[in-house]
Amino acid sequence: MGLVRETVTRLFVVAAIAEAISWAALLAGMAVKYGPPANELGVQIFGPIDGGLFVAYGVLVLAVARLHRWSLPATAVALACAVPPFATLAFERWARRRGMLRVSREATREPATVG
Repeated sequence: MGLVRETVTRLFVVAAIAEAISWAALLAGMAVKYGPPANELGVQIFGPIDGGLFVAYGVLVLAVARLHRWSLPATAVALACAVPPFATLAFERWARRRGMLRVSREATREPATVG
């Protein structure tokens, strides 16, 4: 179970960062779409990417919340942080500082040899 917990936690962190990056790309695409060039290509590319990462982040929040036994309010805040730009980064750092993403080292160490 320790390997699953560590893997899911790492995937959550990656998804939080990737979701923030996709937000930045989507915002840049929207600036180009509504700015002087009036080109929709950025939104057409980064819109679906951001949407997919939004869903992945939500699923990983639920998985990490269950594995780490987060409270319902903390889980709700994590889910809500997917909506404003870059809030997933803020939540991930806040959760890390509070020890909500801690993975025990003993679960990942190899067993000692006997004899």
